[in-house]
Amino acid sequence: MTVAVETGLWQLDAAASTVGIRHKTMWGLVTVKGGFGALSGTGEVRPDGSAVGTLTLDVASLDTGNAKRDTHLRSADFFDTDHHPEITFAARGAELRDGDQVHVVGQLTVRGISRPLSLTARLTEGDATGLTLDTEFSVDRDQFGLGWNQLGMIRGRTTVTAALRFVRATG
Repeated sequence: MTVAVETGLWQLDAAASTVGIRHKTMWGLVTVKGGFGALSGTGEVRPDGSAVGTLTLDVASLDTGNAKRDTHLRSADFFDTDHHPEITFAARGAELRDGDQVHVVGQLTVRGISRPLSLTARLTEGDATGLTLDTEFSVDRDQFGLGWNQLGMIRGRTTVTAALRFVRATG
């Protein structure tokens, strides 16, 4: 599939977008899943076809279906939302390659710690009114100061999945 994406400014359609996480816990026996209920973002497709943009997640909106666990995730043991209420990904460059594959290079900031991140997304839909990007990648939470690990229960990398719908920015 080859998709032509209009140049100009785009805005995340938060109601049509999802960002979720999966992490194995309890020594790999249980997979905890969660999603962010509040997210925002903008992007710009440049005349040369490259793109830049920013995605922001409200950390306090993370819902894993367990209120006690969610409260712990917001604490200083993990995300420390009192001091770091947002997770941001700043795409410094995105380039459409091989039909629907988008190579994205940027910077992920969690708990005030920024690290480079490259990923591949798939452009699943794109026309003059909107575009949708799907991606899945993993991050090492230790790199972002999220090393809390009681009794060695939480190991490995966290998988992030995202389906991001962008629409033409107005005004």
